[in-house]
Amino acid sequence: MPALRMRDGLILTSGLTALVLAGAGPVHADQGFGGGTDGRTEQRADSGDDGTVSVTVGGVVFDRSKNGSGNAAGALASSTSWTPPPCWYAPKYTPEQLQKYLEPIWEAGSTGHEWDAQQRKKYVDEKDHSKDFNKHKTGKGYWWASYVNEDYPPGWDSCDEDYFWVDEGSAPPAGIENAVTPEVLAELAYAEIRVPGTEVTLAPAGTTKVNLPTWAWLDAAEFEPVSVTASVPVLGIAATATAEPRSLELDPGTPDAETYPASGVCEIVDGRIGEPYARGKADRTPPCGVRYLRSSGDGSYPLRATITWKITWTGTGGAGGDLPDGTFGAEQAVTVQEIQAVNR
Repeated sequence: MPALRMRDGLILTSGLTALVLAGAGPVHADQGFGGGTDGRTEQRADSGDDGTVSVTVGGVVFDRSKNGSGNAAGALASSTSWTPPPCWYAPKYTPEQLQKYLEPIWEAGSTGHEWDAQQRKKYVDEKDHSKDFNKHKTGKGYWWASYVNEDYPPGWDSCDEDYFWVDEGSAPPAGIENAVTPEVLAELAYAEIRVPGTEVTLAPAGTTKVNLPTWAWLDAAEFEPVSVTASVPVLGIAATATAEPRSLELDPGTPDAETYPASGVCEIVDGRIGEPYARGKADRTPPCGVRYLRSSGDGSYPLRATITWKITWTGTGGAGGDLPDGTFGAEQAVTVQEIQAVNR
């Protein structure tokens, strides 16, 4: 069965994907910038005394120290059809590292003589000794490889270019999509952003009454901007993606309800979403809230609160711009009781 291509030891054959270890021999400690020999992802988390947390994934370092936290925090979903890159290209090997990785595979012969011969011709040519894994360029560039988002989203296998060399200070070859640039790093940082949970404060809390306006608001302190910075130290490039809360959308969980405002979308006003209820506001219409028109009976209604976050980015060299808005929401149970008269 012929091999179609190889990605760091992953041989894709027609009708079969076979994992071929590096010649069934030892795994070298020097495995490249991304770590691991599967050519996909390797993570390392370092937590300092100052609480800074960094994670290295596929040659990219993610600084999550300004990310959202808490048990209810979660990832953003793009409000459009756009999604962060499912795979990307970044520096992986020096000439010596690539040699240490590939030669044991060739020597094992597990990938077939024809394929081994093609690989040797690409990286080592007896007639052109300067071609020896580009060792004459040691310290002047890197062999780049593809990496995959560890969640394997659709398109994870679209980065199928074989290793390619990039001189230090030069751009990757034309036509290669998702090679790391400040903009691509910003898109990857987008996928690493975590925002706080979206449980809103209600008044009345938990249990409300039919036809009684229920005020809804969010604790402004929990919904400040969050950000993640992605960088490739060996290239000296970085980008920061920042998420800022933009609006809150309320879905009462039943058609027998009205929202305030009628659209159900509560915009941010003076840095806050909604307005806390307080004595003296009983006769006012809440700027953000819901009024249930029917009892929930023995159960409850699933009120869903979804925040839209505006995403911007800045990067090396003054680059920057906007990325598609992201959303994150959650449900909370609201019990609605039938009471004919309510005194407040």
